[in-house]
Order: sequence, then structure tokens, then C-alpha cells
Amino acid sequence: MLYRVGGQYKTSYHQDQAIFPLAQDRWIVTAFVLAGFLVIPFVATPYVYTEVLIPVLILSIAAIGLNILTGYCGQVSLGTGGFMAVAAYASYNFWLRVPLFNDLLLVVLFGGLTAAMVGILFGVPSLRIKGFYLAVATLAAQFFVDWGTARIKWLTNYAPSGSVSVANLKALGIPIDTPMTRYLFIFTLAVVLAVVAKNLVRGRIGRQWMAIRDMDIAAEIMGVRPASAKLTAFAISSFYIGVAGALFAFLRLGAWEPQAFGIERSFQVLFMIIIGGLGSILGSFLGAIFIVLLPIFLNQLPGWIGIQLSVATIAHIEFMVFGAIIMLVLIVEPHGLARIWQIIKEKLRLWPFPY
Repeated sequence: MLYRVGGQYKTSYHQDQAIFPLAQDRWIVTAFVLAGFLVIPFVATPYVYTEVLIPVLILSIAAIGLNILTGYCGQVSLGTGGFMAVAAYASYNFWLRVPLFNDLLLVVLFGGLTAAMVGILFGVPSLRIKGFYLAVATLAAQFFVDWGTARIKWLTNYAPSGSVSVANLKALGIPIDTPMTRYLFIFTLAVVLAVVAKNLVRGRIGRQWMAIRDMDIAAEIMGVRPASAKLTAFAISSFYIGVAGALFAFLRLGAWEPQAFGIERSFQVLFMIIIGGLGSILGSFLGAIFIVLLPIFLNQLPGWIGIQLSVATIAHIEFMVFGAIIMLVLIVEPHGLARIWQIIKEKLRLWPFPY
């Protein structure tokens, strides 16, 4: 009974409403966070930082944002890449044109706030439409942002190639110029934002979102204001996605073009929450880990087994595997990897007595 519940008593409302009621969950999460701060910086290589850890953490933040909107509030969005682009270019212009406040933390937060305002603007249609029609409306937002970032030259400081770059980044006076410092900065933000998101979804705002998701008419009869709940979800979701977009541009790419935040990025984050699990903060991290590591695994697998394949063939196989896995998840376990982890915990709770 490795995940036993018996003997863990709650004697106050504070204990009953804890983020992790079970001691085992607290131990596991604490161990992962401590390992992220105290172990990984001493054992990770530059490749692991740049190709695994940094992309996983940034895309996890974006997946949390989309999960708030789609998984918890039930509002379908296909404009994730567009909101990431809004934050990336807003942060770039703030960093470029306001040198007095040229701090990476302020720059990233400014990008998130800008994305939140744009998210509210494009979230207004959710007050009248939902489902497929809302998805099309957010897809239009994606195309509009793609057009704007490619045509409005002021956003790229009139760069002839349309590409922009950043350098000499600092946060709170500390240079962010190595893979390790970039990782630690992103990991700190990811932990803070994950805790904030967990508290939001288990509080009054989160209950309103889930009521709207389950049945908006019944939620309105019960006193939930649909306009407030939906626009709040769009704002907070876009803020998270915007923070991820700014981090992706500044600390993952360093130099980027508008194509870096195209429709492919929107589908990538959407696949993360589908595979990881809708309505789950943990599922956002699991989905990001899966989506980032799978292409690396597929690229290395032919060499491991002695088969020579071209890069184009491996890319085609990657698309086919992604499609097959998404269909498999939707058929076998629609709630994704987070639900599989819940089932494992239930099995451990009963082991070795399966009755």
C-alpha cells in the first residue's frame, strides 16, 4: 500500500484544502523541485539544457495556459501560436525601446500582459459562440497575428529580413547568458506559475470555469456570470501563453522570425494537452515532456538499431506516429497521461492486496 490514505488525518479546513492532501504527493513534488534546483545544474549537459529541459519547461507553461482555457473552461482555442507571437514581439519592442527597464523578468511579464489584453479582445466572440465556431474565431486570430508580424515592419525594428535577435540579457542584475542560468530562470517561473494555476483552478474562479465548461446555462442559473468567467479564462490563459512566448523567443531561440509562432505551434501545444490530459496541471507537463522527447527518440532510434533513414523519412514517420498516438489516446484513455498516473496511484494504493 505504497499510496495508502489510511492514517493521514485532516484536522482543519486548511489541511483539507491543501494543494497536495496526500503526503506521498508532497514528497514526490518536493523531490522533483529540489532535484530541478540542486541536482540538474550539476549533471545536465548543454544539449540537455537547450534541446530538452528548456523547451519542455517553456511549452509546459504554454500548455498550462491552454489547459486553463480549454481543459477547465471548455473554450476551444487554436490561436496559441498567435498569442505567443504577440508576447514575443511586445517583449522585444519593450526590451529595445525602453532600456531603462531592460530587465528580463519585467520584459517577460510585459509580454504576458500584452498577450492577456489581446486574448480578452479575441475572447469577446466566446460570449456569443462556442465549440467549432469559437475554434474558427481563434484560428482567425492566429492568421491575423501572422499577417501583422510579417507586414508591420515597426514590430521588427524595420529589419530587412524580418528576423530579430536579442543579447546581453539580465534578470534582477544577474546575467542570463548560459544554458544553466536560462534553465534556472525558466524553471523558477514554471514552478511559480504552476502553483498559481493550481490555486486558481481549485478556488472560486476555477469552480466558475468548470461550471461553464460542464453546462453554461446551468452555471448561469446558479449565479455564475458567463461573460466574467470566459473573459477571465481568456485573459489568464493568454497571460500564461504570452509568458511562454516571450521565454521561447528570448531564451530558447534568441533570434526568430514570424514563422516561429505559426499555426504549427498552436497545434503542438494543443496536442500536449490532449495527450497529457485536459483539465490537469500535471497533464500539461506530461504532455510537453512527451511531445518534446518523442521527436528526439524517433530521430535517434534508426541509428540505435542500425537502420539508415533520411531526415525527410524520419520527419514523415514522426507525423504518422503523432497521429497514431493522438488517436490511440482518444480511444483508449481520453483523459490522457494524467489519468494513467491516477490509475497507477490507485493500483499502488491497493498493492499488494488488489481488492
